[in-house]
Amino acid sequence: MNIDFVFKIAAIGIIVAVLNQLLIRSGREEQAMMTTLAGLIVVLMMIIGQISVLFDTIKDLFEL
Repeated sequence: MNIDFVFKIAAIGIIVAVLNQLLIRSGREEQAMMTTLAGLIVVLMMIIGQISVLFDTIKDLFEL
């Protein structure tokens, strides 16, 4: 795993946090929640891809 991956996740988190605060302060709590959920789903999809690579590496390492 590369440090760029961690920075991408951090950037997504910062962007989602700022959007969340802007939407809450403007009285749009529902959109703020949807933005947070969308950010969470994007990050989870990124992590699932990395977990898949990890399992492939382990499988190759132990020759399974």
